[in-house]
Order: sequence, then C-alpha cells, then structure tokens
Amino acid sequence: MEKYLSLSGNHSSNKRSLEGLSAFGSLEELILDNNLLGDDLVLPGLPRLHTLTLNKNQITDLECLLDHLAEVTPALEYLSLLGNVACPNELVSLEKDEEDYKRYRCFVLHKLPNLKFLDARKVTKQEREEALVRGAFMKVVKPKASSDSVAASPKSRYTPLPSASRELTSHRGILGKCRYVYYGKNSEGNRFIRDDQL
Repeated sequence: MEKYLSLSGNHSSNKRSLEGLSAFGSLEELILDNNLLGDDLVLPGLPRLHTLTLNKNQITDLECLLDHLAEVTPALEYLSLLGNVACPNELVSLEKDEEDYKRYRCFVLHKLPNLKFLDARKVTKQEREEALVRGAFMKVVKPKASSDSVAASPKSRYTPLPSASRELTSHRGILGKCRYVYYGKNSEGNRFIRDDQL
C-alpha cells in the first residue's frame, strides 16, 4: 500500500496524464513539483491524501484548481502552490506584493478550510477567521480584454510627451540653471554623524 508518491518532471512530453493515480486510493502524500502541469490538471478521487505539492508548474486558474481539490481531496491539510502564476509571490513576479499574497491565502483558506499549512507556512487562527468572513471576496479577478482594445493597444500607447517631441529626430534639449542648491546639512543621513567623525 503506497502512502507517498513523487513524480519528477518529464519535460519531453507535452501531454501530462495522471490517470494512473486512481490505482493509489490510499495515497497520503503526492509531490507533483516541476511537471509543467497547467489548468487542465485532473486528479482522481484521493480520499486519504493530506499533502499535495504542485510547486513550479504552470497553474494560472486558482479558483478552478481549488474547486477541483475540494471535490477530490477531502482530507487535504497541506498544500503548496509556490512558483505558479496562481500563487502571487513577490519573489517570482515583481508586480506582486505581500498584500496580494495575503489575499491569495485568504481565498485559498476560504475554499479549503481544513488546510493546516499553505505554501510551507502554518495557517494561523487569525487567517482562518478572516477567511470565514472575507475569503469569498478575496478572489483576484482579471479584466478580460476585448478584441477592440487588444487591437488598438499597440498602435496607441499613452505618452505624456507632446506629439511634436515623440519623434527621435526632432529632439530639442533644454539647458537651464537650477535656483536651489542642496548642501545636505539638514539631511536625515547626517543627523547621527558627529563633527569629530567628519
């Protein structure tokens, strides 16, 4: 009886099949890191699975994944999605910040309330309470681009420069004098330096 299974990445194949997992009904831990799995991921019913890691895959649709996991893995307590677009992490994307990650955690805990660990961090009592109250509203909704705006966007990019100065050949530089001279004596960086240290 298998309790632990790890599948390593097979990057030569485009099609990812997890149909064989249905033979492991008593599986408790499953590691699917770095397998190029996407939003079409379908797991069989794994009623005893309590640990699932899907790190460094290509998962973008968080809500679809969480709904599927709630259905097929009722005993899930540990989930890790680091390295996926669905997991907003400022180490992976510079556009994301800590607030995005907090909203993500709240939404995941709303969808999977039995989780004890999410992305290698223990779920706190405060996070669990916030997920009960606000979790449904923490879903990140991306506006869908219409075909008109997609077609028009490359041609009409916004620029704050006047239309005459947009051409590289019609550049006119500006030379002037600054009225204010900064000496730095009132700088925050200088307030801890004594005269004998200069």
